[in-house]
Amino acid sequence: MSHFSVIGLGKFGLTASLELIHMGHTVTGIDKSEKLVEQYAGEFTQCVACDASDERALKELNLCQSDAVLVAIGEDMQASLMCTLALKNLGVSDIWVKANCSAHHAILSKLGVSKIIHPEEEMGARVAQALNYPMVNDYLGIGHGIYIVDVILVDNFPTQPISELLSVSKGQVSCLLVMRGSQLHHNPSPNFEIKPKDTIILCGQREQLVKIAPRLLP
Repeated sequence: MSHFSVIGLGKFGLTASLELIHMGHTVTGIDKSEKLVEQYAGEFTQCVACDASDERALKELNLCQSDAVLVAIGEDMQASLMCTLALKNLGVSDIWVKANCSAHHAILSKLGVSKIIHPEEEMGARVAQALNYPMVNDYLGIGHGIYIVDVILVDNFPTQPISELLSVSKGQVSCLLVMRGSQLHHNPSPNFEIKPKDTIILCGQREQLVKIAPRLLP
């Protein structure tokens, strides 16, 4: 179990906080609105009303003890940047920040935060991928253009060895897992036969995964 602090309890910050709590972590929620803090105090390990752009106020919260701090301040870019700078000055090592625009991103990158998040863009990309490749249940980018995708094989998918499906990728896509009902097949061999309604977990470069996509369509 880890402890996180989330600054800004709008929709994004609150959703992230509640999900972390659901995962078994403890979370300190911070917002300048006393009304929001009172409304959600029962959901958090600790919930504090605080002006997050005030470094002296943040110092009293001992945020360096958090495993990570998420700055989820909404549209006020100046407040977000002031808060981030204050956290850097206080020695917080792992800072994640929600960015609202390209200028915000550029400045945050200069501040050297751990992760810059673009929730609207990332969700938009996920929706586009879902519309373009409906057989892809979920996907995760792990950096350097490499993705892990969760694919559900359609009802009329022809039974075939994994090697046949992946042949167009020229060895640059691998199958990590096949789920068939309650059975899990880890690192299946190239000769393992995949069948309709199987769920397969693939890993590889995006360009190579796209080449495979037409073979997965109904």
